[in-house]
Amino acid sequence: MSHSEIRVRFAPSPTGYPHLGNIRTALFNWLFARHHDGKFILRIEDTDVARKVAGAVENITESLKWLGLDWDEGPYFQSQRLPQYQEIARKLVDQGHAYLCYCSPQRLEEMRREQMRRKQPPKYDRRCRELTGQQRARLEASGVTPVVRFKTPLEEETSFHDLIRGKVTFQNDTLDDFILLKSDSYPTYHLANVVDDHLMVISHVLRADEWLSSTPRHILLYQVLDWQPPQFAHLPMILGPDKAKLSKRHGATNIIDYQRQGYLPEAMINFLSLLGWSLDDKTEFLSREELVKHFTLERVGKTAAIFNKDKLDWMNGVYLRKLTPEQFASQSTLFLQRDLPPSVKHPLDNSYISTITPLIQERAKTLGDVPRLADFFFLGDLEYDQSLLIKGTDTASATKAIETSLERLKPLEAWNTASLEDILRPLATELGLTTSKFFGLLRVAITGRTASPPLFQTMAVLGKERCLKRLNKALHEIKMQN
Repeated sequence: MSHSEIRVRFAPSPTGYPHLGNIRTALFNWLFARHHDGKFILRIEDTDVARKVAGAVENITESLKWLGLDWDEGPYFQSQRLPQYQEIARKLVDQGHAYLCYCSPQRLEEMRREQMRRKQPPKYDRRCRELTGQQRARLEASGVTPVVRFKTPLEEETSFHDLIRGKVTFQNDTLDDFILLKSDSYPTYHLANVVDDHLMVISHVLRADEWLSSTPRHILLYQVLDWQPPQFAHLPMILGPDKAKLSKRHGATNIIDYQRQGYLPEAMINFLSLLGWSLDDKTEFLSREELVKHFTLERVGKTAAIFNKDKLDWMNGVYLRKLTPEQFASQSTLFLQRDLPPSVKHPLDNSYISTITPLIQERAKTLGDVPRLADFFFLGDLEYDQSLLIKGTDTASATKAIETSLERLKPLEAWNTASLEDILRPLATELGLTTSKFFGLLRVAITGRTASPPLFQTMAVLGKERCLKRLNKALHEIKMQN
């Protein structure tokens, strides 16, 4: 394996389901690897046993597969690599770069409370850093299981070059003696992360900005282990439109939920790629191939990216309209089968679906919108809001309009868009109604709503029998208002 090869990793923790920020990080790593003909590695950092969420690993891999972010190696699991971390921790203790700490959780909590009371930054007070062998033996004999802490230098500073932020420097006296190995012999993020990145020959670490403050700890570990650190790039945060940390109230959720709501993977990839990266100041739409071709860290911004769900909806709608009618019908079918009311007879007729979906493709923002936009095509009886039937007119005018429409439509043999328009358009003038009021009345009678696909095309798809039945029911509802 060549050390000059570009090797990056996506290393989620299964303590929850992947959200937008996680997947944006995965995408940038994947694009970077594919742009440089490198390797994209999946590593599951599952050493926090207490917080592990059932099904999270499957959700992570399912999310990546849905978006087409294929990995070249893995998934590797840190829980299956414990001896390697334990060996490194022992080595660091033996070399004097780490030490055993016997402080109880209760003592540490009291210490933090006291530090906060004094308005000091909470960090370990290094009580166990210089214990004598006799003191350690006494603590061991009392049955205390120690943790392993890193012996952070007390003076000077630690600097590194970030590929996005440039030179970053931390004063060592601001860093604590962080834990490397917990009392259950599981490594912390800091130790496992550094060991794995070294052993997996990771060339570049592209991770969220929140890990920037952890990087000096990792640099110090690389130094005492005499390992070459990877290059670091800390990606800008993603904030909500109100500039607050992204949360569910902004519409951010588990990535698989976006799939269930009917977003297209191509739209999600395009949208996520623009959260912190841009090709230029005007290009909005980029294919996967174009993203791979053009992705560079030089175009990643330093400032936080703003998540805008309205923009995601708009972009997804554009991608839906790019689908062929056959593709849109095929992808809509699953959502229709899942979300139409139980009263609708299943299985659905695919040929019937293919006559409906072209009428709503322009209006759908997600595939999840399709059942809501199209349910009246499948329902038997409609429930009417009576006020909508006479909106803009009165009971007498509405009654006459529907009665006359029924008289003209009943004899009609060729029930198609053209013949329906030929009869109904001039009828508006004859009734003394504007076409908007007349067609609005018919639309409510035929569909139960004020907004729908084009009226005559809708009636043609519904068929003569159902249209006449609905007109008669609407007429009955109007007469009931007298």
